[in-house]
Amino acid sequence: FSLKELHGIFPWLVESIFGSLDGIIVGWNLRCLQGRTNPTEYSVALDFLDPSGPMMKLVYKLQAEEYRYDFPVSYLPGPVKASIQEQVLPECSLYHNKVQFPSSGGLGLNLALNPFEYYMFYFAISLITQKNSPVTHHVSPSNSAYFILVDTYLKCFLPTEGSVLPPPSSNPGGAIPSPTPRSPAVPFTSYGMHHTSLLKRHIAHQPSVNADPASQEIWRSETLLQIFVEMWLHHYSLEMYQKMQSPHVKLEVLHYRLSISSKHHGSPAQSSYQALHAYQESFKPTEEHVLVVRLLVKHLHAFSNSLKPEPLSPSAHSHTASPLEEFKRVVIPRFVQEKLYIFLQHCFGHWPLDASFRAVLEMWLSYLQPWRYAPEKPPQSAEPLLRSVSEKWAAFIQENLLMYTKLFVGFLNRALRTDLVSPKNALMVFRVAKVFAQPNLAEMILKGEQLFLEPELVIPHRQHRLFMTPTLGGSFFSSWPPTITDASFKVKSHVYSLEGQDFQYKQMFGTEVRNLVLKLAQLICQAQQTAKSISDHSAETMASQSFFSWFRFTPSEMNGSYTGNDLDEIGQDSIKKTDEYLEKALEYLCQIFKLNEAQLTQMMMKCGTAQDENGKKQLPDCIESEDGLILTPLGRYQIINGLRRFEVQYQGDTELQPIRSYENATLVRLLFRLSSVLNERFADRMDVLCSREDFVGRLCRYHLTNPHLIQKIRYSPVVKDRTSQNWGPRISLRFLASYRTLISLLMIYFIASWFYIGPVGCTFIILIGYFLYAVIMTFFSEGWKPHEH
Repeated sequence: FSLKELHGIFPWLVESIFGSLDGIIVGWNLRCLQGRTNPTEYSVALDFLDPSGPMMKLVYKLQAEEYRYDFPVSYLPGPVKASIQEQVLPECSLYHNKVQFPSSGGLGLNLALNPFEYYMFYFAISLITQKNSPVTHHVSPSNSAYFILVDTYLKCFLPTEGSVLPPPSSNPGGAIPSPTPRSPAVPFTSYGMHHTSLLKRHIAHQPSVNADPASQEIWRSETLLQIFVEMWLHHYSLEMYQKMQSPHVKLEVLHYRLSISSKHHGSPAQSSYQALHAYQESFKPTEEHVLVVRLLVKHLHAFSNSLKPEPLSPSAHSHTASPLEEFKRVVIPRFVQEKLYIFLQHCFGHWPLDASFRAVLEMWLSYLQPWRYAPEKPPQSAEPLLRSVSEKWAAFIQENLLMYTKLFVGFLNRALRTDLVSPKNALMVFRVAKVFAQPNLAEMILKGEQLFLEPELVIPHRQHRLFMTPTLGGSFFSSWPPTITDASFKVKSHVYSLEGQDFQYKQMFGTEVRNLVLKLAQLICQAQQTAKSISDHSAETMASQSFFSWFRFTPSEMNGSYTGNDLDEIGQDSIKKTDEYLEKALEYLCQIFKLNEAQLTQMMMKCGTAQDENGKKQLPDCIESEDGLILTPLGRYQIINGLRRFEVQYQGDTELQPIRSYENATLVRLLFRLSSVLNERFADRMDVLCSREDFVGRLCRYHLTNPHLIQKIRYSPVVKDRTSQNWGPRISLRFLASYRTLISLLMIYFIASWFYIGPVGCTFIILIGYFLYAVIMTFFSEGWKPHEH
């Protein structure tokens, strides 16, 4: 094919591979393509899309001719789309000189991208757009072709060792040109002060034919990272978007619109209200999305940590530092920090309170621990002790203080609303506590807080925070005097650039957060007690399910009491894991916040370990009122989290209670009719017999149910005084409808047949035996004890 023909089919080919932007065309569905289920397609896709594969060769070939392809602005992340529609150019250099104003009759704004950018835009955004792909089998995101390609591209364009491999060139000795600066098609105002990227001093004004190889190297690396960060992290909700609109930016946009209102009558700029109204789509990242971002974070730590040690001589540094080395130095604070912080804040505030939050948690913890991805490996020791965090990471911790402190408070608020009896939730608390309990880490965080809280003698003029986007085209501190290296000033600039000048900082080691930690410690103690009670209940249930107990007929079956719990299905192994996780998490929290042993002992005594006289758990916390017992907020909390419960019992007429699963429905109805006939016919005689004070009367009272003498039952807290109906003495034959009773009688008849005893004789023996048992029980019973048969 000629280059002109390849240029024509390139957009179609990209869409056929990655799917359409509206998600209708699925394409190759790389996110669901796995080597285990489709080995042939999997290997072909990876080979074709490899950095040195046919697709990238086509990209570089088209790149040499400086072709441009339109990418609709309407499919960009919400904040970028809203700002461009307001004619405010984002600070990210990725969008500079690329926005094309629609011609007459055009449908909307477009970005004019070179082939490399166009390919990577589609590749990155397919993670967001292709959400409803048909899946017929379980897919592991970390084993998909898409995940492997992301890892491959990161290793190729952001190498931890050596330099970026040069792109293949169709011209011997030639180089693929870097993008040439273009004149903007429509005037735009910027978010704030204009910042240039790392490319400016290297390639912005160089001829495209003989581009410096070092410049070409850094161009591909920076472009790839910018696209990944913009597509995957530059998302947040409407309330966050509105919060980030400072009065300064709104005034600037207003002045700009007034100045250009006479120039573009046919295509007026959107009003702020219209733009905000248009930005109503909610952003809900998937677990796969978070896993890919975690892969990016881990690789960027390894990439940044591969920076060569600075030479002793400053002059030597200025002559020997390559663009790639400079890129490693600023890659995290300039390109990732702020957008990742906003992304994490959104996830912490909007992610469901379930175990899927583990993906967000691990991504956050990966960012907090750059030392895990340092070239030097920690010494392997037999003891599983936590490795001390080196002092060389103090600068990173101070310049990312909010990542450690504010997000930790956000996690505390989430943990206080989750069920810690669940092993997966307990594991998340354990993981966070273990990370923050690493020796020397808490001290360095405390030092960062102290630096931030130091009084300022002179506050230099700070730039207004305009749109809350990372200055991808420049450093966070590029608008400040570069000679200032004060640690306190750096911490303050970090906090103010992320949260604004009016931010009220909440100290991680202050009284308010410490109280939250104490609440979490109390919740951990309660969860441990609940897990223990579940374990004990499960053990009792297993012990009671013996061969003979299966035939036993218990009164609890008839009164309808239920003493089980939904958490009984957790299992002994999971309960053991929960207890281990919570115990270690409590230990780590004590280390981090220096909790007093006396406080913990007192707290554990308050966690509901007291038992009543029957050895049962206490009832939920209630207060007495005229209408009966009323649950307090603590009582509702205890019920919701399974810490305490009411014993649910059937309190109506036992003859009219619902048919149970262990009863025969037909027999229940027939025996009820028979009992009703007998009770109606012999009601007076039964009443006379039960009124006698001699042995016969006691025997009748023992056999015939009397509601007046029923044992005490805890009533519902809704009504304090309940008036029981007087049903009088009566016969109840419902017990004969129980499958256990029927099977027991059949086995007795079967065993009697071995001794040549017929059914009539066996029935007579059963009645005689029961009569003797009833006589003995009548003698030894204390008072009137109701009993139902």
